[in-house]
Amino acid sequence: MKTLLLSLIAFVAGSVAADKPNIIFILADDLGIDGVSCYGADKHKTPNIDKLAASGTRFETCYAAPLCGPSRCLLMTGRYAFRTGGITNGSWRGDGPGAKSKDEWSIAKVLKQSGYVTGESGKWRQVGETPRDWGFDEYCTDPTAGGWFWKDSYEKNGEQVSAPGSYNPDIIQAFSIDFIQRHKEKPFFLYYAMHLVHGPILRTPDSKPDTKEFYEDNIAYMDKQVGAIVAEVEKLGLREKTLIVFTADNGTALTYPSTIGGRMINGKKASMLEGGSRVPYIASWPGVTPAGKVSKDIVSFADQLPTLAELGGAKLPEGAKIDGISLAPQLRGEKGKPREWAYVQLGAKWFVREQGWKMNESGELFDMSDAPFVEKPFAPGSDTEASKSARARLTAVLAELNPAGGKTDGAGGAKPGKKRKKKAAK
Repeated sequence: MKTLLLSLIAFVAGSVAADKPNIIFILADDLGIDGVSCYGADKHKTPNIDKLAASGTRFETCYAAPLCGPSRCLLMTGRYAFRTGGITNGSWRGDGPGAKSKDEWSIAKVLKQSGYVTGESGKWRQVGETPRDWGFDEYCTDPTAGGWFWKDSYEKNGEQVSAPGSYNPDIIQAFSIDFIQRHKEKPFFLYYAMHLVHGPILRTPDSKPDTKEFYEDNIAYMDKQVGAIVAEVEKLGLREKTLIVFTADNGTALTYPSTIGGRMINGKKASMLEGGSRVPYIASWPGVTPAGKVSKDIVSFADQLPTLAELGGAKLPEGAKIDGISLAPQLRGEKGKPREWAYVQLGAKWFVREQGWKMNESGELFDMSDAPFVEKPFAPGSDTEASKSARARLTAVLAELNPAGGKTDGAGGAKPGKKRKKKAAK
């Protein structure tokens, strides 16, 4: 009887695990929508990313933060920067006052409780502590805060590995593929934080000897690696069991803006303009996500934790204010409950953005009907019925959020309560 009961438990556990998708979350670095051809980029061609979009759903309006560090904190915790302290680059790193693993949940921690094996590959330098502290079973990353290409060594599961002269993206790619191969029999979560296409922009292994178009080569190499990940999942027979998300951590780097339909996006990385935080967002799970769909629903990086938790059958952490809204219904082809606005913060600056309008920390209202190319200031004296209504709505949103009452200077502001700390540390 005992043997039969154990067999039944194992069967049920296996059935539940089989319903959980593998999750590969690919985060490109310094890639705005002007760097991806399926978003209309004039110059850059990304056939593999385009193919991924054709097999799933492409969201037109996704917002990260304007810089790497706060974007990754928002992504991992599902909580706005003024709650965690992850407000800018460096604030989440080392002994700074930003988010700490003992105080916060992460996507990896949440999915581990649902039976996932978790792996991190690639950039981690803007994040505090180690990937293992934040819930990753395995990881491969850079050992220092500088250098996007391995000079002498890299860090793998806490140990330094000598690799003089190696090309960083190839090491990370190899680790990612190995992780997928070794864990193909169980639900896994791979957070693949690419270093491409962040500077320094150097030649790639595919660059021709006489080329000077190194940035274009970097875009092409990034796209090639995305295609290779998809191909490996298909080769292993896991494609219909795997959700692949492709996005980026902030807008295009300062020296590499491009055009869409002949027009330049307003703003770049590190700016509070549209081009600073608007990024590509593609989700593909064959047989589940509608193929070839283009969605106008607003997406925030805060939405990733609740989305992946729902798809992975995991419970959201108790006692923590999660700011994200699950996109799981949209990824299943349902209407869901699209968010009405996205909140974006960098340091002591922020804005809230809805379809058509935007308001910043100073209460300035902008007409976004021609975004991402134009953001037109709308003075109160010129108000129309539509702008009055938008002004009232967004003023109320910011009053409810009260970012100024939280962590906006990297030091002061609201602190997590002891009760929430205790729960998050479990």
